[in-house]
Amino acid sequence: MQFSCMECDVLYKVMSVFIECVHENVEVNFKEEIEVKEEPINIKSVEINIAKDIVIYDEQIPFLGESHLVKHELTHTEEKLYQCSICDKTFSENCLLIKHEIVHLKEKPYKCSPCDKTFTCKSSLVTHQIVHTGEKPYQCSQCDKAFSQNSHLISHQRTHTGEKPYQCSQGDKTFSLKHELIQHQATHTGEKPYQCSQCDKTFLWKSHLISYQRTHTGEKSYQCSQCDKTFSKKSNFRSQQRTHTGENPYQCSQCDKSFSQNGYLISHHRTHTGEKPYQCSQCDKAFLHKPGLIQHQRTHTRERPYQCSQCDKAFTQNGHLISHQRTHTGEKPYQ
Repeated sequence: MQFSCMECDVLYKVMSVFIECVHENVEVNFKEEIEVKEEPINIKSVEINIAKDIVIYDEQIPFLGESHLVKHELTHTEEKLYQCSICDKTFSENCLLIKHEIVHLKEKPYKCSPCDKTFTCKSSLVTHQIVHTGEKPYQCSQCDKAFSQNSHLISHQRTHTGEKPYQCSQGDKTFSLKHELIQHQATHTGEKPYQCSQCDKTFLWKSHLISYQRTHTGEKSYQCSQCDKTFSKKSNFRSQQRTHTGENPYQCSQCDKSFSQNGYLISHHRTHTGEKPYQCSQCDKAFLHKPGLIQHQRTHTRERPYQCSQCDKAFTQNGHLISHQRTHTGEKPYQ
């Protein structure tokens, strides 16, 4: 028994009539518009090679089972029959609902065999396993860099094009990476959902929380293979490795300068745009860099955090403290 979709039936009949006309050598004029469900189909030119032994068994598109037909018809109606029992989300397929409900159950059925990591989706497991193989199939067409994930390649290519597709809904600022936009939007909402279990500090990103917690444990899991230095943060580890390789992967799109860290590139861009994003809350002054703002704010608070260990003098800047300490040591470094 065959099951047929009524939505597709009309178009199938049009093609059936055309094939019959070809068999009977009947001239068909495709310049005329054919009315199908009040929407005209304008066929300009068609080239079809038809074998003589073609036989049309049915004028409708057949399906092997009724469940296949129901699934196909959802593509026309966009009806979502499967609703999550925990939230209001609905899905067109049962398998999508099952995958979604795993998020609520926090179940991670897919386990990596070389390590103990588990994942909610099979695709996430496959992506993770590339970490063990070292495979980097996604190659940049403008430089020799390669990546394990296509999304990483797309993000990298924006360092060449200067594209910034992510725009803040509350202002004109745009960003090349989605996580940069999310991080920026937190400046409007002030939301920091990840809290340290050992102190009151909160973080916008879970990865930042994990890195911060190492300040309590003293763990430094990233070790440089070319020297003895160890690091608690992966970003610091990568930055240090570039001091050995001399690599500067972050290229300015407006001049020939390149940088070892993305943060340096972002700061450098402001020399072209004139942007000063760090605004003093107590006066009209604005600064290119955050350290400049922090240093300026001490003129309002009178804070002097840099204390001399040999006398009671204190300073607003570390450089001023270093210069002062030479009055005790007698050091004269400038010859």
